[in-house]
This record gives sequence, structure tokens and C-alpha cells, in this order.
Amino acid sequence: MSYVDGFVIAVPTANKQKFIQHARSGDSLFIEFGASRVLECWGDDVPDGKLTDFRRAVQARADETVVFSWIEWPDKATRDAGMAKVMKDPRLSPENNPMPFDGKRMIFGGFVPVVELTADA
Repeated sequence: MSYVDGFVIAVPTANKQKFIQHARSGDSLFIEFGASRVLECWGDDVPDGKLTDFRRAVQARADETVVFSWIEWPDKATRDAGMAKVMKDPRLSPENNPMPFDGKRMIFGGFVPVVELTADA
């Protein structure tokens, strides 16, 4: 069964193009090291909740946009091996690919799919 890494971050809205460049150069490493798909999604309809919400989860300020991302892997073993390689790769270092957002406010986790529905093409 597949495995998914999920991420939510707050990106300064003015840094949208910098974020896209950062993602394009960094995300290719995940594919190179075994991921089957990477999606970076710029917040478009992210409502404020009554108790909690995406914005509060990452302490997004008024001048920031919430980004929701995930990486799909064929399985957890591929993810573990691939993620270890990604984290050691100098192409992803802050010197070579600086983050255009505050990484300390990123939330992330690994998930095992329990339901998957697809539309027939």
C-alpha cells in the first residue's frame, strides 16, 4: 500500500514565485529518490474555523498564504529510504535552496491510506 507525507506551511504571499521555484527545484529530489507524486497547493479557499483551522495550525499572518502539500510514495520502505537520501542531499540544503517561508511553523507527518477512491478515466 502507498504511503503519504503531508505538510502545511504559511508562505508570505509576496513570496509565491520564490516558493514555486523552491518547490520545483526541491521536489524533483523526492521523485528522483522514489516518490510517485508530489503536489504543492497554494491556498485559495482556506476559511477561518471556530475552534481550529489551517491558518491557526501554522500561525499564518494576514500577509501569508497557507500551502498544503503532500508526497505520495509506493510504500513506507521506499519513503524511509528516499526521505533519508533527500535529507542528506546538498541540493536541498538551505545554502543551495533557501526556504522562502518559516520552516519552524511547518506541520508535517506520515500517513497510511485507509480509503482510496479513484474515478475511472
